[in-house]
Amino acid sequence: MIGSMLVARPDPRTVRARWVTFAGIASAGAACVVLAMSGVRWEDDPVVIALGAVGLLVFAAGVAGVAYLAVTPGLPARTTRLLLAGFTVTSALSVPMSAPLGAPQWPTWAFVGATIGGTAPLLPRRFAWAAAVAAPVTAALAAAWTGSPPRGTLTITGVLGLSIAVWNLVHQWFWTFLVQAQQARDAASRVAAGEERLRLAREVHDSLGHSLSVIALKTELASRLVHTDPDRAGREAEDARALAAAALTEMRAVVHGYRRVDLREQVLAVAQVLTSSGVRCDVRQPADDLPPALAGALLPVLREAVTNVMRHSRAQTCSITVARAGPGARLTVINDGARDAGAATADPHSGGLDGLADRLRETGGVLHTEHRDGVFKLKATVGAA
Repeated sequence: MIGSMLVARPDPRTVRARWVTFAGIASAGAACVVLAMSGVRWEDDPVVIALGAVGLLVFAAGVAGVAYLAVTPGLPARTTRLLLAGFTVTSALSVPMSAPLGAPQWPTWAFVGATIGGTAPLLPRRFAWAAAVAAPVTAALAAAWTGSPPRGTLTITGVLGLSIAVWNLVHQWFWTFLVQAQQARDAASRVAAGEERLRLAREVHDSLGHSLSVIALKTELASRLVHTDPDRAGREAEDARALAAAALTEMRAVVHGYRRVDLREQVLAVAQVLTSSGVRCDVRQPADDLPPALAGALLPVLREAVTNVMRHSRAQTCSITVARAGPGARLTVINDGARDAGAATADPHSGGLDGLADRLRETGGVLHTEHRDGVFKLKATVGAA
């Protein structure tokens, strides 16, 4: 039912937001590395230039690992430890490798220290405090070692580091908000699927519970009467057989959706699923319920249409309209964000729209689809002359 449509897939908008956040966090560190690399202008020793460049590039890789850690929730503990260890080791190596680059004319390591201090808010708390304290202390020691002006070095490390920290905190806050919103939508979708499964379970229970109870009683009575009153035992066994056949017929009707098909409830359920997935949904239904035969014919169309919206589009809006069409009924589903016709391949486990059209045609129904300017329109008419 509805649960079959909730196939786990990453939301393209969340994926894009994740990489934009990663790029925003990494850009601050990249800018500082470029500024630090400017010390090459003041350096003549090729060995110092080579060591400084390698040290800065390795340090940039460590900062990129922290940025990836910040935008990737749920990483294994081992991966988290490796990324944090990489950042710690590359930061430590940057002091002997990069601090002499361009010194004393250019405070190369001051920009590295600013990056370390600005990255601190992205680290776990115990690492964050250590990085925030180590950055200015190491900058002062590096300035004393290389002969760079200590005041200018500490100013660059402190002011620029604080600016990068604020920049990273803003990006991290927005990313955390997006992750929580996505988790809320996923939870709402799971709730909607659970409610649909419970509804189906209640319907099956209502259909079979009474019949099975009566069958159990009649077969028990027949087993007791088989020796004392064979004729009555035979009648009770025949009644049990008839009840079993009726229950089987009723069960088939439930499975195929022809017993008390509540199309109105199904439309509201799929609308809730779409809304939970971030799709703004507009629903229009007639005041009176459709006859079971018409509702049963439209129900698979509704499921297939919503499946296509969930799997084969990046819809932001969707409208579902159920209306009477003379003696029949019409279902119309319109969504934006539709991909090219060739991109929306059919689910290998279903017949897709072509199979649905064939089944409707066998019962006198008509299925019409239209794809234009990113808008997909599906219209199914059943029971009309």
